[in-house]
Amino acid sequence: MYGSYSGRRRVGVRMAAAAAGTALLLTGCSSSDGDGGSKQDPVKQQPKDADPYWVNPEGNAAKQVSTYAKDRDDDKADQIRKIAEQPVGEWIGPENAEAEAKGFTEAAAKADRDALLVLYNIPHRDCGQFSKGGAADGNAYRGWVDQVAKGIGDRRATVILEPDALLHLVDGCTPEEFHEERFDLLKGAVERLKQQPATKVYLDAGNAGWQSPDALYDPLQRAGVGQADGFSVNVSNFQTTRTSTDFGKKLSQKIGNKPFVIDTSRNGNGPYTAGDPKENWCNPPGRALGEPPTTKTGDDLVDAYLWVKRPGESDGDCKGAPTAGKWYPEYALELARNTK
Repeated sequence: MYGSYSGRRRVGVRMAAAAAGTALLLTGCSSSDGDGGSKQDPVKQQPKDADPYWVNPEGNAAKQVSTYAKDRDDDKADQIRKIAEQPVGEWIGPENAEAEAKGFTEAAAKADRDALLVLYNIPHRDCGQFSKGGAADGNAYRGWVDQVAKGIGDRRATVILEPDALLHLVDGCTPEEFHEERFDLLKGAVERLKQQPATKVYLDAGNAGWQSPDALYDPLQRAGVGQADGFSVNVSNFQTTRTSTDFGKKLSQKIGNKPFVIDTSRNGNGPYTAGDPKENWCNPPGRALGEPPTTKTGDDLVDAYLWVKRPGESDGDCKGAPTAGKWYPEYALELARNTK
C-alpha cells in the first residue's frame, strides 16, 4: 500500500531456519572441476572499515552463484556475485527465534563482523497483503522479541525493527483498535533489544514515496525512537538515495536529530512509475541494485547504507513471480545487469 513494504516478504525466514540453529560455517560458494570447468572463488567478507556487516556465504545468492558455476555459466554467476558478495539483512522467523538470532550473530562474530537482523512479526502485520500475519497477540510478540534478544546475547548486531509497522498506523491500513497496543509493543521491543550491550536498533519509518514526513513525527516518538539508535527508511522500496536522505533529514530534525539508515538494495534506478501505482512496489521491472552497504556515507546523519531487503527474493506473486520471500533468479539477474 502506498508503495511501502506491503507484503514484500516473510523473508529469509524459511531459508534461514534450517541453518540458523548452529553457527554458519564460512565455507563460501565455489565450483571447480579437473577438466577445465568453471571455477568461482568463495564469497568473502567486505573490508571491515567501510562495511562492518557480515556476508552470509550460504545465502540464496551465494547458492545461485554456485549453481551457475557448476553449469559453466560464468556470465550469470558473475552477475549474481554482485549480490552474493554484499551483506544483506537476515529476517528472523516466527519460530526458533533465539536459535536463529544466535546462529547469525555467532557466524558474524566468527568473521569479526556485525550481524544485520530484521524483525518483522508485529501482530496484524501487513494488513492482509502478501505477508499478512505476525505474532498471535501482544504477549506472543513480547516473548518472541525476548527470544531474539537472548539469541543475540553480547554479540554485535544491528536490528531493523518492524518494517511498515508505524507507517500502517498512520495510513489507515492498521485498524484503530490495534494502535495503542502497537505503540506499546514497538516501544517495548526497543527497550528490550537495547538491554543487549552491543545491539543497535533502528525503528522503521517508511519511505519517501509515501507522504510528507510530518505525520510520522509523533508516532516515532510514541514508539520509542528516543531510546533507539535511530530509524530506517526505504526498506524494500525503490526511492533514490538522495530522495531518501532528504526524507530522513526532515524526520530527524523533529525527533532530536536522530541518525538513520537507508535501504539501498534496489534503488539504483529509482522507483518504477509506468505501471499501476498500487502495484509498482511488487517486482517492478527495470530496477537496479543501489549503493553497496557501507558505513561511510559522507553524511553525519546517515549511519549506513544497508541492503535490508534481500535482492533477488520476490515481493509477492505478481508479474509471474513466486510467493513473497522466494528466491527469484530471473529478477536477481535483472537487478544485477541493470546496475551501473
